[in-house]
Amino acid sequence: MRKRYLAPLVLSVLFFAACGGGEKKQENADSASTHESAAADNSMVSPNANKPVSKGETLMAESDCKTCHKEEMKVVGPALKDIAAKYPNTPENVDKLADKVIKGGSGNWGEVAMLPHPQVSKEDAKEMVSYILSLAPAK
Repeated sequence: MRKRYLAPLVLSVLFFAACGGGEKKQENADSASTHESAAADNSMVSPNANKPVSKGETLMAESDCKTCHKEEMKVVGPALKDIAAKYPNTPENVDKLADKVIKGGSGNWGEVAMLPHPQVSKEDAKEMVSYILSLAPAK
């Protein structure tokens, strides 16, 4: 009867002993992985990975914009690149679209209305719109 309980106990102890057994090994593993990541192959990384993030892009990431808009494809609202292709990056368009972000609206991209975002300041909305319009394909 004792062997029945003793075998799982011994196997458990061996398992835990084989898995580590100290913080020193973990520290060594962490430092080794840090060195490996520093020398990692980045050939598959996006070419824009080192590009500085604009204030508008940061503001959009912190808001609910990405719920309805994606950069490349239509979700609920139009793709950001489609917006950029439709509106030239002029101060008038930035101002008009910033108002649209704050007040909401419908009719330009279909029947679904964009919800208003009254919590967004006019300056922040302009930064976001400037970022969106910067996504226009180069001509």
